[in-house]
Amino acid sequence: MKLGIVGLPNVGKSTLFNAITKAGAEAANYPFCTIEPNVGVVTVPDERIDALTEMYDSDKTVYATIEFYDIAGLVKGASKGEGLGNKFLGHIREVAAIVHVVRCFDDPNVVHVDGVPDPARDIETIDLELIFADMDAVERRIDKTKKAMKGGDKSFEKELTLLERIHAALLDGKPARALDLEEDERAALQAMDLLTGKPVIYAANIAESEAGSAEENEYVKAVRCIAEAEGTETVVLAAKVEAELAELDEEDRAAFLEELGIGESGLDKLVKASYALLDLISFLTAGKPETRAWTITRGMKAPQAAGKIHTDFERGFIRAETIAYEKLMECGSLAAAKEKGLIRSEGKEYVVKDGDVMHFLFNV
Repeated sequence: MKLGIVGLPNVGKSTLFNAITKAGAEAANYPFCTIEPNVGVVTVPDERIDALTEMYDSDKTVYATIEFYDIAGLVKGASKGEGLGNKFLGHIREVAAIVHVVRCFDDPNVVHVDGVPDPARDIETIDLELIFADMDAVERRIDKTKKAMKGGDKSFEKELTLLERIHAALLDGKPARALDLEEDERAALQAMDLLTGKPVIYAANIAESEAGSAEENEYVKAVRCIAEAEGTETVVLAAKVEAELAELDEEDRAAFLEELGIGESGLDKLVKASYALLDLISFLTAGKPETRAWTITRGMKAPQAAGKIHTDFERGFIRAETIAYEKLMECGSLAAAKEKGLIRSEGKEYVVKDGDVMHFLFNV
């Protein structure tokens, strides 16, 4: 899963990226500090994997991962090349979803490209640049589709209808993702790889001093209002706090979070929101050699899930032996679960559930 961290210059993108990936991207108080996108791989915390590793005394533990792309700050005119905008917009096309960092703190020592923070204006600035870039792409695609239709190929009619709907939405200042689409249209939109077709999470970056009282922040309220109108989530975090947490061990981190009155870190909140946004779940495999989490799309059937491990598993799928993680923990061991008859044998039509502990049988 690839997530792109975007926003205006100096909103805290690189500070957040450094904190959650410990990758050491440069963070400085001037625009365009980041030019090429920094990429960091983050391990997804999962207590289930820890418990299974202990149960099986596994030699190796492999967690699910997320790739974060720290994309340079966008400015007005980015879609026309301002501030190397064309290059930066191209980087966004590589990700599955966007984490839009919005500055929700006042600090005269940190320059804001428009003087002072204004979440509604700042979000609109980024949205409009993405819309303008998509508009050019959609117009080119409409022209290409119309030319193809002149040859009498009517198979392009449905594509043209969708493209014209998207173009109308963009002209109205609305992102492509806001359209009410059928399942096949949604798949077609995804294949177009439009910037405004990508799902978005808003990350409201607050001051360190407000870490335990973010609900009173008027900037955060403004971000939440916009997110709710779009049907997406807002993750409130303090990038500087995340940077401090990144330097602590697990015990000290828990104590620091408790001291601040925060239940979980910004990274944990961001991971959960990302999984929900992209409709992802994890199934688990466990044994002495290795315990591992595998990320799949919700609704995936057993053979396709098996294919995530190896293509031979899908090609020669026979059945899946599975048990819910909670049931396995209640039994205390796989042997006890088998004695109680709780291991299920599932076929090709089984839809994998989050937390399923699975063993696949195949023959090729």
